[in-house]
Amino acid sequence: MLIVNPFATSTTEAGRDALRDTLTASLRRPGDAVTTSNGFDVTVEHTTHRGHAGELAAIARAEGYDVVVVHGGDGSVNEVVNGLLDSPAVPAVGPPSPALAVVPGGSANVFARALGIDPDPLKATGQLVDLLATGQRRRVSLGHTDNRWFLFNAGLGVDARVIKSIEEQRTAGHQATAGRYFWTTVRTFIGAARDTPTLTVRIPDADPVDGVHFAFVSNASPWTYLGTRPIETNPGTNFDNRLGVFASRSMNPIRNLPLARQLLSKRSTPHVRHLLRADDVDAVEITSTEPIDMQMDGEYLGTRTALTVHCRAAAVEVVAPKS
Repeated sequence: MLIVNPFATSTTEAGRDALRDTLTASLRRPGDAVTTSNGFDVTVEHTTHRGHAGELAAIARAEGYDVVVVHGGDGSVNEVVNGLLDSPAVPAVGPPSPALAVVPGGSANVFARALGIDPDPLKATGQLVDLLATGQRRRVSLGHTDNRWFLFNAGLGVDARVIKSIEEQRTAGHQATAGRYFWTTVRTFIGAARDTPTLTVRIPDADPVDGVHFAFVSNASPWTYLGTRPIETNPGTNFDNRLGVFASRSMNPIRNLPLARQLLSKRSTPHVRHLLRADDVDAVEITSTEPIDMQMDGEYLGTRTALTVHCRAAAVEVVAPKS
């Protein structure tokens, strides 16, 4: 099944048609099933509303599809994964899930790029055909919280406020460019410099850390991308191990300049005195004395006062280069 989000940031009608034609060998209406010259039976579906990608993925699982290809952004991929799998509260049993494949169509495409998928949709389409033809697949871990799977990160605080602002700007008709993300992040960070910290972070076998302004929990590295540059909060975290934690006890712009330089460096591991950073963590508990903004895989999810985050190894099979 090919699930296309026609409203994703960087998808175009021409690009969607090229992807569909490549996989089906002829242009068909959404919902038509055809057999390609490569032997693939392909059903094409276009999403029409929030949550639709997850609904389609659940149908693909119920009907025994082998692969679900998503052409959209990280939000669409998150929906599909949550449709393909049982809820995190259910043990890892039950009918097998289709493998997941991604052709990037969003603004950041963190999950696909972390898997080694080319960010250019046309190049990624050719890459996908090769991967399907050679049977290259791997299983990757997933994080989960709020009874929902996440692909690469979840955060409380300033990053969620940035995403909330970007979503509001997109609703107002502005494009989500790398420059817009950068300046929105700078404005949001400076605006939050005088906020009182509300978070306490707990990880196994360590004392609780309070007075925290913001906290990120990662399932992969990089945490995100600024244009072509990866931003790595937890270089030691990947799809084959457990969670990474990155939490700051300071919002002071001067104190955080060294941290910003480290995050933008290709060689440096973040390390400043006011930073809690850990890799390969089994679980993370975060509480807040007041409701605080939350994001998951780049989607704003409102406010929370508590989150417990876990990880499940080899949770989903993906069509991707070997790790």
